[in-house]
Amino acid sequence: MQNGKNFEFDKDEIAHFHFRIAQNVAKARKERGLSQLDLSLLIGYKSVSLVAGAEAGYKNIHFNLEHLYKIAKVLEMDIKDLF
Repeated sequence: MQNGKNFEFDKDEIAHFHFRIAQNVAKARKERGLSQLDLSLLIGYKSVSLVAGAEAGYKNIHFNLEHLYKIAKVLEMDIKDLF
């Protein structure tokens, strides 16, 4: 709360936020010639479920901050560029 006001967050706006991040990850991954499986393995996952799911927006699968940190490190980029 700020000055006693409650904030409302639009679900579509939040969904678009997640979509934009996923698209930025996909673009950076492709620019580096990595498959979804390659990226998954590099960030410590044994399958593409997280990366593919987040990039496709499947069943509300999203990257969390730890995922984004690892992705940025693997792709040798600043995490802010994923936002």
